[in-house]
Amino acid sequence: MQELKSSFISNFIEDNRWRYITDGLKITLLVTVFAVLIGVVLGFLIAIVRTTHDKTGKLKILNAICKVYLTVIRGTPVVVQLMIIYFIIFGSVDISKVLVAIIAFGINSGAYVAEIFRSGIMSIDNGQFEAGRSLGFNYAQTMMYIIMPQAFKNVLPTLCNEFISLLKETSVSGYIALQDLTKGGDIIRSRTYDAFMPLIAVALIYLAMVMIFTKLVSLLERRLRNSDH
Repeated sequence: MQELKSSFISNFIEDNRWRYITDGLKITLLVTVFAVLIGVVLGFLIAIVRTTHDKTGKLKILNAICKVYLTVIRGTPVVVQLMIIYFIIFGSVDISKVLVAIIAFGINSGAYVAEIFRSGIMSIDNGQFEAGRSLGFNYAQTMMYIIMPQAFKNVLPTLCNEFISLLKETSVSGYIALQDLTKGGDIIRSRTYDAFMPLIAVALIYLAMVMIFTKLVSLLERRLRNSDH
């Protein structure tokens, strides 16, 4: 017990090393939230393009571009994408590492969110499109007022799970020397030469956040199920 107390003091209390954890946590949450926002917007636009092409045959060029984007992003590791964006695309530009991480994870998330939205839209019965046409709506109005509200309700829990996955994926931000939660724990390890305490603390913080968000997703799913009755 005395050894654990001594290790705790050495890793977190001395020199205010706990700040590496709290500062890293702020960065992790900041990157995750803004990357999700980018991913949702980008994914929504791509899903609209792809479903419009599937249902009407229009937007062939945009659909082809979207398919290339999805293939490349979903077929390569996120850490490689992060390093390409930082060291190659923005290699000669003085840009915030936080901004680079937000862009990289946002682009990566957009590919997965696009397929989530697309599956939600395609799951809506074609009779809903016909109902919109019978009300005098054109295709865009039918999508906006009839299809998307239903599709969004169907995919909302899955989008929340994407947020949880993205939260864990941001742990590779240290590859561009961004001091996120994982990097903060690793900095403490390098200062104290004690790997157990800081890395276990980081793991427990990630676990706690995932459990909290998972619980919130479960509550959301229950509320959505109840609203259907």
